[in-house]
Amino acid sequence: MSVNIQYFFVIWLPALVLIAQSFLEVLTPEAQLAALHSEYGPHEMVQSLVIGAAALVALRLLFMSETRQSPWLIGWVFIAFVAAVYVTGEELSWGQHVFEWRTPEYWQNLNDQGETNLHNTSSWLDQKPRIMLEIGVLVGGIVIPLLRRFQVSLPQKFSLIYPTDHVFTTALMALIVTIIDKIGGIMERPSEVEEFYLFYFVLLYLVYLRKKLLSKA
Repeated sequence: MSVNIQYFFVIWLPALVLIAQSFLEVLTPEAQLAALHSEYGPHEMVQSLVIGAAALVALRLLFMSETRQSPWLIGWVFIAFVAAVYVTGEELSWGQHVFEWRTPEYWQNLNDQGETNLHNTSSWLDQKPRIMLEIGVLVGGIVIPLLRRFQVSLPQKFSLIYPTDHVFTTALMALIVTIIDKIGGIMERPSEVEEFYLFYFVLLYLVYLRKKLLSKA
């Protein structure tokens, strides 16, 4: 990957997404904006594609000889793979958003949005995992790069899985949107925009973990 292309994906793309979303918030009528953020809208599909791509990268990592040399690294990547597959399936309601089938009546009583997914049935399958991911993005994408910047030593035994500085811009955009979400009244559905950045962070993290493993090989 050339330097210019790399800069586009790790710096310009995350920034441009927030700029484009800001224009949509200002210029798009409220009804159309709500449709864009709906379960069948383009925002949801883009999120599904991003986290689905992350699942494929994690799967590729599992089959790399460099990964198999470390049992704990296999476990780390396997957790990332399972989590990415789960989130991809949940984002698509396991195919309902693509094939538009009806939710069985018994499941509608369990799911607060009447969809065939799990995350709308319990906060333990939705909000709590999301909070963990938000913390991971904040620490891995902002705190750790800043500690490196100021030459603060970090435990070397985890050096292989520390995020690279390439994820900083994406993590920063996620933090900005999170703050906007807490303030309220600025965006139609900031949580949906935040999800894009959270998922894109995971994708970038796995891509650069693979590059790190290949460079060590």
